[in-house]
Amino acid sequence: MSSQDPFSRFGRPGDPNFPIRLPPFSWRWLALPLALLVVVGLFSSVYTVQPEQRAVIKRFGAVVYQTDPGLHFKLPFGIDSAEIVPTERVLKVEFGFRTTAQVGTSTRYETAGLDAESLTLTGDLNIIRVEWVVQYRIADPIKWLYQVRAPEHTLRDVSEAVMRQIVGNRLGSEVLTVGRVEIAAQARRDMQAIMNGYDSGVSIITVELQDVLPTARVQPAFNEVNIARQERERMINEAEKRKNQVLPKVRGQANQLVSEAEGYAAERVNRSRGESARFGAILSEYRQAPEVTRRRLYLEMIGDVLPRAGQVLVVQRGQQDPLPLLDVARGAAARAPKTTTTGGAK
Repeated sequence: MSSQDPFSRFGRPGDPNFPIRLPPFSWRWLALPLALLVVVGLFSSVYTVQPEQRAVIKRFGAVVYQTDPGLHFKLPFGIDSAEIVPTERVLKVEFGFRTTAQVGTSTRYETAGLDAESLTLTGDLNIIRVEWVVQYRIADPIKWLYQVRAPEHTLRDVSEAVMRQIVGNRLGSEVLTVGRVEIAAQARRDMQAIMNGYDSGVSIITVELQDVLPTARVQPAFNEVNIARQERERMINEAEKRKNQVLPKVRGQANQLVSEAEGYAAERVNRSRGESARFGAILSEYRQAPEVTRRRLYLEMIGDVLPRAGQVLVVQRGQQDPLPLLDVARGAAARAPKTTTTGGAK
C-alpha cells in the first residue's frame, strides 16, 4: 500500500474487509412520502362554500374566478387559494357604542371610551351625542377584497364623515327631535354614493340612528325643553279636538238655515205664482161673465169675513134677553164635526 493513501489500510469498496457497508436501494422508502404527498394534495384541493358565502379563487396570487356555494376543487399545494366572503349575510358597523353577546348571557351595550365617534357638532354650534348603526352587504366579493385596501376601515371613515356633515348642516333641536328619519335616509344615500365612487362592491342596506342625546351638562335644560314642547303639542291637540267638535256643528246649523231660507223662498215664489195664476183665471172668467163672477167673488168674501166677525147682539128697549142677530161663529161651530180628545188640557 502506498504511503500517500492514508485510508488504504482499510481496503477498498467491494473488498470484504472494507468496514463501510451501503444498504441496497428499495422503492418502499418512497411509499410513505408519496402517500403523505397525495393526502396533502387531496385536502388542499377540496373546499366547501356555505350557502351565504362566495369564494374567490386566486392562482399564484392573481384572481381567476369565483365560485358559488357547494363543494369545489382547486389546484393543490398552494397553487390555488380560496378567499371565502359572506356575500349574503347582513353585516353591521356600530358607531358610538358596541354590543357584545356571549353564550348564556344577555347582550351588553357599552359606550365607554367612544366619545370620539359619537360627539358631533351641529349647525348651531351645539355638541350632541349621535349613535348609529350601518347595515351593509357585500355585493361584489372581488371588489370587496382587492379594489380597496381596507374596505371595513374605509366604510367606517366614510360613515363618520357623512354623518358629521349632515348633522353639521342642521340645527341641534331638529336633530334631537323630528329630523332623525330624514337624517338616516340622507346618510344612507350619501354613503352609498361615495362607496360606489370607490367601486368597493358594498351595498348599504340601512342607516339607523340608535340614540341622539345632548351632553350631560345640558341634559336638564334639554329635558325642560322637551316637557315644554310636549305641553305645546298637547294644547295644540286639544285645540284641534275642540275645533273638530265645534266646526261640524256650526256648519250643520249654517246649512240648516240656508236650507230653510231656500225652502221659504221657494214657497213664497210658488205661492206668488199660484196666486198670479188664480188671478189670471178669475180675470178670464170675469171677462166672460162679469155679473156672475162679481157675485161669486162677493159671496166668497162674505163667507171668509163673517166667521171672523164674532157675535152681534141687538138689545131692544123693554126686552129682557138680547136678541142674537148674527151668530155666525156659533153656527159654524155647531156645524163642525165633534172630535174626542183623551188627556191633555181642554
